[in-house]
Formats: sequence, structure tokens, C-alpha cells
Amino acid sequence: MGNDVDYRLVLASASPARRALLSAAGIEAEVMVSGVDESVVEAEDAYELCLVLARMKARAIAAELPADPGILVLGCDSVLAFEGQIFGKPANAEEAAKRWGMMRGRSGVLHTGHHLTGLVSGRQAEAVGTTVVHFADITDEEIAAYVATDEPLNVAGSFTIDGRGGAFVERIEGDPGNVIGLSLPLLRKLLIEMDASITDLWRA
Repeated sequence: MGNDVDYRLVLASASPARRALLSAAGIEAEVMVSGVDESVVEAEDAYELCLVLARMKARAIAAELPADPGILVLGCDSVLAFEGQIFGKPANAEEAAKRWGMMRGRSGVLHTGHHLTGLVSGRQAEAVGTTVVHFADITDEEIAAYVATDEPLNVAGSFTIDGRGGAFVERIEGDPGNVIGLSLPLLRKLLIEMDASITDLWRA
């Protein structure tokens, strides 16, 4: 935004879906996995939890990197709030199947925390993207088949919308990218807070 800094984005996440989403938007992020132990973080509220985890991931990676004014570190974390419960990644196939037995025909709220840190400026910006997800009333057979693919074992809430699970989500209210794991409109706003532009990150 009028400055001459050569920005590059470091994504503090192992999620291939987040990286693919950025790549499709013209941003080739460098991926570094934080190794943050998510189990040590306790929060009563899904909104607060995802933001704390995103912040921890970004700060852990920022601490490992050399001082470069162009490096921006983005941490993201997603959780599903469902009827007073917080669903991150399921522990196993049994838990994923149990969740789907509860979620089918109902709706939950997917929260994704986003935290952006500038290495040299020390500036930070963060926000939570929120999307309402309406699940289809799927059969026991469909649940068993879906869980057997292992797809729901690797994602918050035990579902995706950009994979096999997309057939089991009837509609959403909000940004679909947020459900995949990263909201591009939200990232744009956070970059503006850091006096950068999302177009600064587009590959040539």
C-alpha cells in the first residue's frame, strides 16, 4: 500500500487445504508447522479457543524466523461449536461417527481464528471468521462410509466442504473459505491493519 516492502507470507499450519486455498488466490505461502500442543489450551468458548490457538501457532513460528521486514506469519485454527460443545479434530473413527450421529440434520457454527504477525514491525492483527453450517440428515450407512475414508479424522468438526464431506453439508451462511480453514476476505482486512495489501502477496 504505497510502501516498497517485498512481502511474503509464512503459513503456520500443516493444513494442505489452507495452502491450496491461498495458492488458488495467487499466494504461494511458505509452510512451517508450529508444533504447538493444542491439548494444553483450555477455553469454554469456541470463539476464544480458535483465536488463542491461531495466535500461539503464529508466535511460535515467528520466534524461529530471522528478522525480515517482509515476512508476515499467519496462524489459523478452526473449531466447530455444536450445541454447547467444542469440536476440534476427532480423536478416532469412533468419535467422528458419534459426532456425525449428533450433527446430521442439525447445524453448527464453524469458527476460524486468524492471527497475523509482522516479524520486524512487531505489529499484530487478529480476528475470527464465523460460518453457520447446516448438515444433511445422512444415514448410518453414509456415516460409516464417510468415516472409513479417514477424511473426517483430519479436520475440525469431522467434516469438510471441499472433499467427500461436501455432499453432506446442505448449505452454509458465511464465507466458504472460512469453513475450509482460511477466510481470504478476513485475511485482506488483517493485512490492511498491518499497512499491507493482499495484492502485495500475489505471485508475479
